[in-house]
Amino acid sequence: MFQSRTHNCGELRMDNIGQTVTIAGWMENMREVGQNFAFVIVRDFYGTTQVVVDTEEMFRTFKEINKESTVQVTGTVRERDSKNPKIPTGDIEIVPTEVRVLGKCRYNELPFEVNRSREADETARLKYRYLDLRNPEVKDNIVLRCNVVAALRQAMTEHGFLEITTPILTASSPEGARDYLVPARKHPGQFYALPQAPQQFKQLLMVSGIDRYFQIAPCFRDEDARGDRSPGEFYQLDMEMAFATQEDVFTVLEDVLPPIFAKYGKYDTASEAPFLRIPYLEALEKYGTDKPDLRIDLICQDITAHCQGTEFPPFNEEGAEVKAVVVSGSKLTRKQIDALCADTEVQSGKKPYWFRMDENGELVGGVAKFFADRKDTITDALGLQPDCLVGIAVGPRGQAQKTIGVMRNKLGAAVEGHMKKEQYSFCWIVDFPMYEIGEESGELEFCHNPFSMPNGGLETLLKAERGEIDPLAITADQYDLVCNGVELSSGAVRNHDPEIMVKAFEMVRLGEEDVKQRFPAMYNAFCYGAPPHAGIAPGVDRMVMLLAGEDSIREVIPFPMNKNAQDIMMGAPGTVDPKQLEELHIAVTAVEEAEE
Repeated sequence: MFQSRTHNCGELRMDNIGQTVTIAGWMENMREVGQNFAFVIVRDFYGTTQVVVDTEEMFRTFKEINKESTVQVTGTVRERDSKNPKIPTGDIEIVPTEVRVLGKCRYNELPFEVNRSREADETARLKYRYLDLRNPEVKDNIVLRCNVVAALRQAMTEHGFLEITTPILTASSPEGARDYLVPARKHPGQFYALPQAPQQFKQLLMVSGIDRYFQIAPCFRDEDARGDRSPGEFYQLDMEMAFATQEDVFTVLEDVLPPIFAKYGKYDTASEAPFLRIPYLEALEKYGTDKPDLRIDLICQDITAHCQGTEFPPFNEEGAEVKAVVVSGSKLTRKQIDALCADTEVQSGKKPYWFRMDENGELVGGVAKFFADRKDTITDALGLQPDCLVGIAVGPRGQAQKTIGVMRNKLGAAVEGHMKKEQYSFCWIVDFPMYEIGEESGELEFCHNPFSMPNGGLETLLKAERGEIDPLAITADQYDLVCNGVELSSGAVRNHDPEIMVKAFEMVRLGEEDVKQRFPAMYNAFCYGAPPHAGIAPGVDRMVMLLAGEDSIREVIPFPMNKNAQDIMMGAPGTVDPKQLEELHIAVTAVEEAEE
């Protein structure tokens, strides 16, 4: 046992009564209950132990110690008169004979109460993260993260994967997000980039003859924060398999993930293999999103044809489509419906509409009056029954789908009986479009990963080139793994053939020289005979967030940045000494602050 203690603060039991022991930890609290009498709680990583103070000298000693000081207490274990069944050490207490302060807290006032730190302002929590992590609830998320990572490593190793680390300092590569750049001191004017993902390296490992690769990979992207995305850096279970198909990737993850989710998750039920597979376009139509939460039993429907000719102007706008979602058994009040619609508008950027069928079978509320002349038609189309509530979204297809998808999630959570919350529901989203029309360019662009193999290979691309098929109809051998409405990962069967790769890039106005220039190592490697290969990279942070039942990813990261990508505890980013800039051949140009 460590020299400062004979036992930790979660270890002592009735069997230890009468023993002289030493514990060490942080003085969490001192509760005075009479003259020279108090109860002191000492907390360490493992738990808490009560110390009973009943002498004037010992009372005075503890009274002079600030909360959260690190203390060492030696004393005798005895049975408690008033036991606490909520904690493992609740049957015993220590009568102290000696107290030492190992690390003094020099502040009488703390920035927040440690055991209530989650109620504190986030800025304070991040600035004093080392105090925040003393909170057992916060600490437990970090312990969970460690256990999950260990379980993932074990499972991947058992499936024959080798853990191989790939470089952190590498070349900048156009992979969809902004790079973090690192100046190269020995090469003035040149820069390394931190990897957005080990994408190219893991594919090069396949060319190198490695059959199965994985790592818990750090990834760096200069992008904005979201509830399920941390700015700056994140970690993923990166994997790649040689001579593999989509089915091989699915088989591995469907075997690895469910037991881990069932063992470590807040809910003990997880989807069993095979996971439901949903084509991308079908997901948008049925769920209003390519990240469907399958715990909700509601399905979106298209009612555009039934809305044409009504007197409601939005239904008649050119190019508008009307989507609906029906929830039965709704007892929501008008106030609740209005609040739900307002939340939907904030999240989707478009105002939704609604109406309902009352207990008498009449259409009432919202936009019901516009369906008065077609009540039977809309009732049959939507399968309406008394007490059904109908959410409606209208606009261009993509916007209407997004709005109705948000409303589906909110209605499913708000109306009892439509969401089986306490489970992990996995699905695969497959058959993603290879190309799309760029919002800014108005021209054909890659929709997702440019390294994906187009379904049908070279022949499909040649048909599109000859005008025999629409390039927008080409799908990629690409897939997403979704759990409870959260995208855990994207993956693909890779485009390992240089000829197919060049043709795929030619579709977006980039030639062979562009491919060689942007991806020189991978292009050259593929010219030496690359095996077919496929992979995926589930996000570790998102996984642990789901397992912990947290809404914010920052709750499962030991030292997260804030929403503005700042580490306010360490003061990063910050200025550096001019000499450092000089060594790096960098000059900082003053940036004028924008006028308010």
